[in-house]
Amino acid sequence: MAFNVNEIRQNMIGDGARPSLFEVSMINPISRVGDETLRYMVRAAQIPASTLGVIEIPYFGRRIKVAGSRSFDNWTVTVMNDENFAVRRAMEAWSSAINSNQSNLRSVPSYRTTADVIQFGKDGSEIRRYQFVNIFPVAISTIDLSWDSGDQIEEYTVDFSFDYWTVADDEIIQ
Repeated sequence: MAFNVNEIRQNMIGDGARPSLFEVSMINPISRVGDETLRYMVRAAQIPASTLGVIEIPYFGRRIKVAGSRSFDNWTVTVMNDENFAVRRAMEAWSSAINSNQSNLRSVPSYRTTADVIQFGKDGSEIRRYQFVNIFPVAISTIDLSWDSGDQIEEYTVDFSFDYWTVADDEIIQ
């Protein structure tokens, strides 16, 4: 078949999804101080990945492969810091409630929540929503400080562990 540029145009719905049209939202189960600003301060995230394991069964010198269990890597967001540290304070409080810095104790019985990554179309409509189930922070990165960084906004990453993700109103992935 000869190359035809019109064929790709016909198959590229809406001229393609844009990676900058997204929002992250979650309700922090420990401190709600950063919940409203979180969606404005998360400047980078990912649509989640998952991996389906493989089990190899040896049989007469050959290996037969069958599907194994699904696993999910940690999910990372990049957060811009503002001068009231609202999101950072909330994440630190959440992490400390799970296991405090000084006493090595958990102060709450329930520390998990859900988080959403919402992808928007160029017209502002929601085109896809991923939900992370039983999510909690496992690492809050450093904030680099430097006298050479006068024209930058502080940022840091937060790594979250979760049990699984779903796609809202999607019959394919459940």
